[in-house]
Amino acid sequence: LPAEVNLAGAETELAPKLITGQAQRILKDKLAAVLHDESGADRFDFVLIDCPPSLGLLTINALTLAREVFVPMQAHFLALQGLSKLLETVGFIGQGFNPDLRVTGIILCMYEKQTILAQEVVGDLSDFLSANGDAQTPWRDCQILTPAVRRNIKLAECPSFGSTIFEYAPGSRGAEDYRQLAECVAKMVVAR
Repeated sequence: LPAEVNLAGAETELAPKLITGQAQRILKDKLAAVLHDESGADRFDFVLIDCPPSLGLLTINALTLAREVFVPMQAHFLALQGLSKLLETVGFIGQGFNPDLRVTGIILCMYEKQTILAQEVVGDLSDFLSANGDAQTPWRDCQILTPAVRRNIKLAECPSFGSTIFEYAPGSRGAEDYRQLAECVAKMVVAR
């Protein structure tokens, strides 16, 4: 379920429903019949929900519906602060709306492994995840997924052509990184 520019007005439309306490569950309620059959069984093996890079009502709705969260982030210190806020929000959603929610993986994007900054951020992130491995948090089993998605100009160009990276430049480093990442995620899910 991709995010798109037309969703910009959705936050405003959802805001009045905060008073009734329904704003956080609209997506879950609306998609229930699509995602599950009459017996309640899942109709799909995977449903990926693309969220805006904010912690507004659209993201809260997605977190209320989701079982797992994969967080794309750049290896920058400000991104670590944003991750901290996201984890707080996941904890809040887990306590109130979705106790099954968990953070499964961090996907490093626009990654430049040769920079000292990237190495330091990945080190800090690894230390944080290791320190929380025994805690009863929704991110206790979270991993930094591999491969990291390397900075690649083809990834920046493909949206302007209305194409995915697999259509625009299937042999590029970006396509290869995302292909390997998808295989990694699929193996994780199958292993459960």
